[in-house]
Amino acid sequence: MNSEKVKLDLEKIIFIGRTYEEYLSMFALSENALKNKRILDCPAGACSFTAVGRQRGLDISAADITYSHSADQLKNKGMKDLNHAMENIDKARENYVWTYFSGVENLREHRMRALEETVKDMNRAKENYIPVTLPELPFKDQEFDIVLSAHFLFMYADRMSEEFHLATIEEMIRVSKEEVRIFPTVDLEGKRYENMDRLIAYLTEGGYMTREEDVPYEFQSSANRMLIIKKTV
Repeated sequence: MNSEKVKLDLEKIIFIGRTYEEYLSMFALSENALKNKRILDCPAGACSFTAVGRQRGLDISAADITYSHSADQLKNKGMKDLNHAMENIDKARENYVWTYFSGVENLREHRMRALEETVKDMNRAKENYIPVTLPELPFKDQEFDIVLSAHFLFMYADRMSEEFHLATIEEMIRVSKEEVRIFPTVDLEGKRYENMDRLIAYLTEGGYMTREEDVPYEFQSSANRMLIIKKTV
């Protein structure tokens, strides 16, 4: 990977993450279901799923374009992004469902906790945070049992091509042994990914089982479904 390219792109990337508990909810998973599984979170950003999950005995690795930078750099970046994001969310509260979080300050506390837990774990075990530049992944075929991908694919359909989406998903399938889960299935306006039916048809023709499933997590309005891609062999 070209590290200079990553450094140039850092300021264009939002480094904000979700907590371990949010991950279990948004992907409709239980801790027991993840035991004895090898899991990849990609792109993971400042999500603390890896940090907290590993403390609880789970085998999780995180991958993200930002991880070639130091933990201190990423913490500073995350603090700036968090402040900016909270200002924007406070101005558009009607676009969100305030059940999981009691308000903007409670949301800030969750996001800050995720950032701090991630940075602390990066300083402790940097090897679990692998820099990647999608759509390519530097992992072996079927290296992980499950691949989870949150708040990236589908959300930015207006900025990333259909070809990029497909190439990234094919890589996630390649490195997974059992399944890939992608959350949510809508874009930033809350509209279902416009090429979803074509994507599902393509994956079905390739021999994969797919389904869209409601999950017990909704913050952005209408963002409460995930796509599951299961390998049948």
